[in-house]
Amino acid sequence: MQVLEIFSQICQIPRPSKHEERISQWLQDFAREHHIECVADEAMNVILRVPATAGYEDHPTLILQAHMDMVCEKNSDCDHNFMTDPIETYVDGDWLKARGTTLGADNGIGIAMALAAITDPDLQHPAIECLFTVDEETGLTGAMKLQDGYLKGTRLINLDSEDDGQIFIGCAGGIDTLAKMHYTPQNLPAPEQWFPVRLIVSGLMGGHSGDDINKGRANANKVLVGFLQRLLTRTTFQLAAIQGGNLRNAIAREAEATICVPMAYKEQLRVEWNLYTAEVEQAYQTVEHDIRLELESCDMPETIIPEAQAHRLIMALQACPHGMIAMSKDMPGLVETSTNLASVKMKEGYIEVNTSQRSSIEASKHWIKREVEYALAMACDEVTHGDGYPGWTPNIHSPLLDITRQAYTDLFGTEPQVLAIHAGLECGLFLEKYPFLDMVSIGPQMYGVHSPQERLSLSSTDRCYRWLQAVLSRC
Repeated sequence: MQVLEIFSQICQIPRPSKHEERISQWLQDFAREHHIECVADEAMNVILRVPATAGYEDHPTLILQAHMDMVCEKNSDCDHNFMTDPIETYVDGDWLKARGTTLGADNGIGIAMALAAITDPDLQHPAIECLFTVDEETGLTGAMKLQDGYLKGTRLINLDSEDDGQIFIGCAGGIDTLAKMHYTPQNLPAPEQWFPVRLIVSGLMGGHSGDDINKGRANANKVLVGFLQRLLTRTTFQLAAIQGGNLRNAIAREAEATICVPMAYKEQLRVEWNLYTAEVEQAYQTVEHDIRLELESCDMPETIIPEAQAHRLIMALQACPHGMIAMSKDMPGLVETSTNLASVKMKEGYIEVNTSQRSSIEASKHWIKREVEYALAMACDEVTHGDGYPGWTPNIHSPLLDITRQAYTDLFGTEPQVLAIHAGLECGLFLEKYPFLDMVSIGPQMYGVHSPQERLSLSSTDRCYRWLQAVLSRC
């Protein structure tokens, strides 16, 4: 299958967000090899243009769109460098997976389908523009920097969805929050009186902070902080280090903290930790099947976070909301508003907290943003928000929707679902620059995106590509 052959080539190219130089150049080389018109803008977005086939010359130009970058998540025991190493893939039944890392089918498979379509000598289609953008996962930079006038098409198929047999016609907007707590490290007073331990939370499912936020999965940051907050009511302790999560659009799968408790509390600490572990396992028994809470002794830390600041940080993280906030009143089953306590990271002289808020209602996006800000401000001396990105308002009267829906029904004998998605897509930003665009979003079945559990259905990929071919031949 040509789509999978192209995707295999893409997997050989490192393409973390904000480091798309190699994949951008590969796309330009691909265009040159296949004698396709190609434009690369200052942001490293790439646009490929192919003319209409015979009989389609008077049809409006259609845009196929996907993003180049991938979320780079790996298991803690995986020795993989996303800046240099290719993704190691393998087939497990109907599923294409990666060994210990994210697969990058989000959105490499979208690129592969678009390239397969424009190089298929038997496919009938109108003039096509392929728009491949950079940095979708961490800032939507490519879509934001796309200049007016670059695109000629009036219809756009976004290939960044992850559900078989579904057509998306709307998405949530979002905004990120970054908080910093600056502190001066202190020496541990009377080290002989303290017992150092490392608390580790791992084995969580994690997942996409949009698609998976309503599935009841545990957030490693919240699990870890839940115990630290409880410990505040039991005994005095010193916090030396805390770290959890990675990317703003991934639910935290792992977290750990190094603390020192009084020697007299050493045995009781293990009792409290075991009790807490049992509570967490019971709370998530139907969702998290591999959750691990570990307590291990460690070397005495050289410095600690000042006690008062450490306590405020724990309380702020405990108070910071995480998860689904509200469901849509207009579209049953759609998450309206959510927030993700994405990461807590130790830096030189400060601790950095990243969160991501989403909502299909602009006002609600800002309400939850402020709730996060006020919670984190209890400990953090600096709280800032990103520019955010707009949502995509559904258009149920879209002519492209009608074509896409009918093509699916004719191919497979069933009606596709028409939905909006809580995850962010670039479509809202495209509409700001090209308000006339008629858009839909489709894609093959994937699970576990933004986590090392990411997997792509091979049979669904075949169906989705045949669906795309049918749509193009009818446009």
